[in-house]
Amino acid sequence: MKRLTLAALLLASAAPALAQASGPIDPRVAKLRDAALTDDVAYDIVEGMTTEVGQRLAGTEAEARARTWSVAKLKALGFKNVRIETYRMPVWERGEERAEIVAPFPQKLHLAALGNSGATPAQGIEADMVIFPTYADLAAAPDGSLAGKIAYVGNTMPKTQDGSSYGQAGVARFAGPALAARKGAAAIVIRSIGTDTHRLPHTGTTYFRNGVAPIPAAALSVPDAKLIEAMAKRGKPIRMKLLLTPRQVGEQESGNVIAEVPGTDPNAGIVLIGGHLDSWDLATGAIDDASGVAITAAAAKRILDSGKRPRRTIRVVWFGAEEVGGFGGRDYAAKHGKERHAIAAESDFGADKVWRFESTLPDSATPVADRLATALAPLGIVRGTAGGGDGADIEPIIAGGVAGVDLNQSGLDYFDVHHTPDDTLDRVDPEKLRQNVAAWTAMLAIVADAPEEIGPVVRAVR
Repeated sequence: MKRLTLAALLLASAAPALAQASGPIDPRVAKLRDAALTDDVAYDIVEGMTTEVGQRLAGTEAEARARTWSVAKLKALGFKNVRIETYRMPVWERGEERAEIVAPFPQKLHLAALGNSGATPAQGIEADMVIFPTYADLAAAPDGSLAGKIAYVGNTMPKTQDGSSYGQAGVARFAGPALAARKGAAAIVIRSIGTDTHRLPHTGTTYFRNGVAPIPAAALSVPDAKLIEAMAKRGKPIRMKLLLTPRQVGEQESGNVIAEVPGTDPNAGIVLIGGHLDSWDLATGAIDDASGVAITAAAAKRILDSGKRPRRTIRVVWFGAEEVGGFGGRDYAAKHGKERHAIAAESDFGADKVWRFESTLPDSATPVADRLATALAPLGIVRGTAGGGDGADIEPIIAGGVAGVDLNQSGLDYFDVHHTPDDTLDRVDPEKLRQNVAAWTAMLAIVADAPEEIGPVVRAVR
């Protein structure tokens, strides 16, 4: 009863979006979409993966168990051509991580090493801190000015529905450690790239280019970062003791898990969908990205079970090693880039409701986008004005000219949990997950059967 009530509310609340729709909806698409509002498959996948596998750090034994689990699950769901495609990749593993302010006001801190961080000596390091309120302040520091010091970089990340603040704040994590290393810093700590106020740090990968030796690099929880900033306002020197013992363990095996809903027309192109199988090691990766692989697989299963084979083959890929550098997406493109792909789409932004769709399609397929607008409007999903094809895993295939569709989830709460120990099953709302499955089901029902030619597209250079 509750699920049927949700469906009715979604349909009733979508009046503003309906104005953007055009033309009647195919009754079959509407039926598939509405039935997906009662879906339990996606939640079952998220619950099973987080419970039976847990954290899935790329290139480790845990990620290998996740691939084995995934093959069994996808076969049980009835998918065809289920297999694993492996590749090799460098692996970084976390060690001990402790920090404290020893002067002027002793305080213990909560932090997490960033992926690819260097290690301190076994006994740790103790050094004076240099406080940079922003990444731009660090960039302006003279070369050599940080010799023997621990750099601190602050940033404030506001909540945004589209997640655009991540790119703006994230540079402190992506590039800050390498920049601090080039300026001579012994180590760096940053304010977590997150929108929460919990005492849980956000990890994530940082990048040291060739020729730049990795230094110890970690993210402080937001409250601990604010504490350091408050200390700095007192005008007294701040001294930190830091211990980080991560290590690079060399090349290990990772892989992509692939499954298909075979189409009837081998010349019509592949509809590529999915998310990433790996997670960070601090939690069970429920929203990042067990939800994404679950949503896309559940939608594809609804097409599989509909009694009508789609025109185009739907290929579900659970990519490995996304978090640590997008290795799975690149390997897929290297192995399958010469195959004809009609469209690629990825779910990797949590489990909140889809609020907008965007697409990049050739002129020949303009009616496809119009039909998508009509089918998605009753779910409260509006039509955006930007292009589609976002996602680290599909980026390499999109770069080859493949058309793209994005089903954008709300990011207002995503970065409260992203890359933290809080990324667990209780963060997943089953009703919101069902709305995602309904949106993806409608999209697949339209795109996989579209009679139009969906060929290469030309994207503007960013």
